[in-house]
Amino acid sequence: MWRDKAKKIYSGSVKNSNNRLRLVIAIIFLLAGSLIYKLFNVSIAQCDWYTALASSQHQIYSKLKPNRGQIYLKDKVDNQEQFYPIATNKDFAFLYAVPKDIKDPAAMAESVYNYFDRNNQGNRVITATSTDSSSSAAVVAVNLTKDQIIQEYMSHLDKPGDPYEPLKNKISSDDLLGFYASLITSTTTPVTADDLDIENEKVVYKNASSTKSAVVNIPGLGFDFQNYRYYPENEIGAQVLGYVSNVDDEEKGHYGLEGFFNDDLSGKFGSLKTERGAKSNMTIVDDQQYVKPEDGSDLVLTIDRNVEFYACEKLQESVKQHGATGGSVIVISPKTGAIMAMCSEPSFNPNDYNNVKDISVFNNPATFYQYEPGSVFKVVTMSIAIDQGKITPATTYKDEGEIMINGWPKPIKNSDFSTHGGHGVVDMNTVLDFSLNTGAIFAMKQVGPKVFADYVKNYGFGERTGIELGSEGPGNIGNLFQNKVKEIDAAVASFGQGIAVTPLQMIMPYQAIANHGILMKPYIVDAIIRPTGKTEVTAPEEVHQVVSDKTAETIKAMLVNVVEKGHAKKAAIAGYYIGAKTGTAQVATPGGYSTTDYEHTFIGIAPIENPAFVMLVKLDDPKDAQFAESTALPLWRDIADFMLQYYQIPKTRK
Repeated sequence: MWRDKAKKIYSGSVKNSNNRLRLVIAIIFLLAGSLIYKLFNVSIAQCDWYTALASSQHQIYSKLKPNRGQIYLKDKVDNQEQFYPIATNKDFAFLYAVPKDIKDPAAMAESVYNYFDRNNQGNRVITATSTDSSSSAAVVAVNLTKDQIIQEYMSHLDKPGDPYEPLKNKISSDDLLGFYASLITSTTTPVTADDLDIENEKVVYKNASSTKSAVVNIPGLGFDFQNYRYYPENEIGAQVLGYVSNVDDEEKGHYGLEGFFNDDLSGKFGSLKTERGAKSNMTIVDDQQYVKPEDGSDLVLTIDRNVEFYACEKLQESVKQHGATGGSVIVISPKTGAIMAMCSEPSFNPNDYNNVKDISVFNNPATFYQYEPGSVFKVVTMSIAIDQGKITPATTYKDEGEIMINGWPKPIKNSDFSTHGGHGVVDMNTVLDFSLNTGAIFAMKQVGPKVFADYVKNYGFGERTGIELGSEGPGNIGNLFQNKVKEIDAAVASFGQGIAVTPLQMIMPYQAIANHGILMKPYIVDAIIRPTGKTEVTAPEEVHQVVSDKTAETIKAMLVNVVEKGHAKKAAIAGYYIGAKTGTAQVATPGGYSTTDYEHTFIGIAPIENPAFVMLVKLDDPKDAQFAESTALPLWRDIADFMLQYYQIPKTRK
């Protein structure tokens, strides 16, 4: 019996041993399978990932920033043409914080605010990423209080243990020294920016004593220098240029030339793959892993620096003198369509674009904003009727001072009706001399609304000129192209009301008249210089012949008559024959026209025999005079007189 019992015990023991053995073997197989799977996953399935991970421990990949192309104006020095950079690149300080070393973040935030933001409190422009480089949607204006600005700084400064936080970019050397001086000055030891200097990217005392360190050390504050866009002339021609934002070390142009030519100016980023050595030194792996950055192309503008500076300065003075809300000046070469000068007010400083009060200032009023031009449009109407052979300068009609139009409840009057009444029987020269609305309507009626509308379109109204400045207004002459044009629409359009034009569109008919009736395409970039050294020169482009050479010469003579005998007498310049026309237009308001607000425009050609330039001057709602002959005309004459002397244009009359 005991043998049977022993045998049973032995049999159970063997069975348990076999089970344990199988379990151990199963575990070993599972571990081995897991190990094999892991090896497969690491060496094959995730090979690329682990290779990249290992590489990151030993290699560094860097984007290499190209130099942004420069923008040049033409500059005449000692009768030699040179180029002057109006948009270039310059090193500015980038201020950063080391929060872990800052003892009092609130005090530091207050100091940064007091120096950099107090004078610009509430004005901030945030530049957003946008696929449309020239679009106003790329920027957002925000108004911040002092507390909000300080809180913004605190979000960077109050981070215990944080080794790095960006604080302020694009700081000039003078401002950097001034800021450091404000931090270390005291009532007992006053310090100014003049006491400090920058050496080896450190702020130092100019006259440090042997007992005091020369280096100014502010715990938790540091800076380095980075390359940014820089505009040496500040506000001059700002709307023509636009500005450049710098987000995440990538520059992007907005508005104007910077936006329109952003791809050309930006260049292409390069790259550098380097090996991290034992002591953190770096060596290029091989030539295949170094891609050289390609610098941006340079732009050479048709604008003359001296004319631009003078015109912009005089425009600014005139806007202030007459209490105008703004204004524009455009000077164009009649033979080529090249823009010789263009500027507007109010302007902005593209070096400090993020502190503007209203982002609408980024738009170029000379090309973007539309207005009803008034009597300067009568030259267009007169040229149409003359070109069609329906009138001559000697054609007469009887001016009653006012006229009724079918379908309109009240008479259309001349601007001088209340003081002069009717002028009686007058010719077409008198119509321009005294800017008679009734005469413009008479001339339009001789050709009819359809022919009139077709010519207006051929002059370029109602569509963009295509100038290389991004956003451009198309104007609006739609009421002249309805199935049945209303008589009132054609009537008021004949003297420049009821239609919308941009200043650039309005100067172009005068350019065509000065150029034998040939309309040119306006352009502002004379040449593009590629990084390879290749220069692409812009060729003047004819659009088409709008009126005949004979018509153009006739209109030029009539414009001289306006200066000699009409409303533009004050535009006369001794020694020259000048042709010009004034324009005073009521500002359209909902339901009618303002009785107090006016747009003043003056356009002239000089000298008339061999035109060197055509210039438009426009002032928005000047407060001290009702008519353009007292505001825009004197500004035009001042700039024209300067240009005639500057270009040494010979006098042709005694």
